[in-house]
Amino acid sequence: MVSDDRKIKSVKDSLTECMRIVKYEDINGGSRLFGGRLMQWMDETAGICAMRHSGSLITTAAVDNLQFKKGACIGDIILLSAKVTYVGNTSMEIRVDVYMEEKETGLRHAINRAYFTEVCISKDGTPITVKYTIKPETMSEQAEWEGALKRIEMRKERRKNGY
Repeated sequence: MVSDDRKIKSVKDSLTECMRIVKYEDINGGSRLFGGRLMQWMDETAGICAMRHSGSLITTAAVDNLQFKKGACIGDIILLSAKVTYVGNTSMEIRVDVYMEEKETGLRHAINRAYFTEVCISKDGTPITVKYTIKPETMSEQAEWEGALKRIEMRKERRKNGY
């Protein structure tokens, strides 16, 4: 964990949930939710979560582990849920989970998940220090923090190898 004098926020402080309904302009040629539209919604939700946590402007630097698990169709209710999983010096990792909610029962089914790296930036676009860190409070939050460290190393390795 970061050992500095930044203020600490909990993961719950910036938990962000957004709801969408799949409309005609959101579908692809196969009458299912277009993956690019879902990625846009996920990026927006991750950005909101990161801004709420950091109190700063942010930009998306990377997306990891984007997993399309199930499709969605016109009229489906979509829930996007984002939380901070790791805070570095200038960047944060945000996990975004996406669910399709059944209208009749309210049951939710996972349809996507990804990890977004968001960088705090100044008004001129240069990276700045994240004002707040997090302290994992549960075993799940600690596991997410440790997973983030592994994903950071994998990204560094991929960059070193040119992909």
